[in-house]
Amino acid sequence: QVQLVESGGGSVQPGGSLSLSCKYSEFSASGYAIGWFRQAPGKERELVCCVSSDPRRTRCYSDSVKGRFAISMDSATHTLNLHMDSLRPEDTALYHCAANLAGYICYATSALWPYWGQGTQVSVSS
Repeated sequence: QVQLVESGGGSVQPGGSLSLSCKYSEFSASGYAIGWFRQAPGKERELVCCVSSDPRRTRCYSDSVKGRFAISMDSATHTLNLHMDSLRPEDTALYHCAANLAGYICYATSALWPYWGQGTQVSVSS
């Protein structure tokens, strides 16, 4: 099991930057994936970026954020970070941290991720 607690959301103007953090509890797993999802009103939950125990799978998966968002993990502090630059109104959503300790795959399907944080709201508007 793992507990996840997000922080860092807020309101920002278009073109601005914001960083989100996900504090995760200590876990033991030979393979894992921890990622950021987002869900805008009326839309499905979308995998944004993911860190995997397989480094080849660590990247941002959403085409709309490539080049603007970056994900990183600090194992010493048990924190997953999402740095977001050049924010757009369409980035407005509830951002969730999710974890899968049964393997290294960053699934696009949210139902395949068993552990979730409560979410943190990001609002981008002028």
